[in-house]
Amino acid sequence: MLVSRRCSPTVRRGRSNAMTPYYKLTVGGHAGPAAPKAGTHVAQHYDLFATRIWQTRLADLSSRFADWVTAVEALRAESPVPAGRTNRGGWNSTDNQVLGRPVFAPLLDAVRLYCGQAFKEMGLVDPAFGLQSWINIHDRGGFNFQHMHDGTLLSGTFYLQVPEGSGNLVFRDPRPGVLNSYAKGSGANAYKDIQLKPEAGLLVLFPHWLEHYVEPHEGDVSRIAIPFNALRP
Repeated sequence: MLVSRRCSPTVRRGRSNAMTPYYKLTVGGHAGPAAPKAGTHVAQHYDLFATRIWQTRLADLSSRFADWVTAVEALRAESPVPAGRTNRGGWNSTDNQVLGRPVFAPLLDAVRLYCGQAFKEMGLVDPAFGLQSWINIHDRGGFNFQHMHDGTLLSGTFYLQVPEGSGNLVFRDPRPGVLNSYAKGSGANAYKDIQLKPEAGLLVLFPHWLEHYVEPHEGDVSRIAIPFNALRP
């Protein structure tokens, strides 16, 4: 049986003498229902350190997508100089409160709803949080280079317009030691990156510390996403 215990933070002193809270995971005890039958000489396996992301399709909001595209294009026309950051070959807004605009109110409600679900599964009970959000557009050849969203609670993106040729969102394997693994691909303990193929209406949430990048856009119609971060108030 795999027993997970959330302990009161215990202090462990490292080389830097920093006091770091950690949580214990106990493996052992009686075999669970998926255990191999006696006499088969097969060891029971446990998958540790799983990384969870969340996806949902906001199909019920699809009637609003065209208006949102129009609003995004107007924002770009008003402030054509991109904010920069990790975006290349496109445009991103300097406004980081995009979802606070009235036109995006239904999307804001959906993002807050699914952030709440994610927080509960993360063991955070109804935390107060704010949202940072912006527009990310890729024209032909545009991409985002590898980065993470440091200093936030949770990150995500909503895909508004995903034409043919749109680049995938790629999550890097977060385990530093696995880079040295001889095994590559989908096998146990193998090194792997995960490609997520976007589609219009898809909402994705992921840990803020999960490094990711966006592959180059190969279409003539712009790819439009609205990324966001959940922040402590």
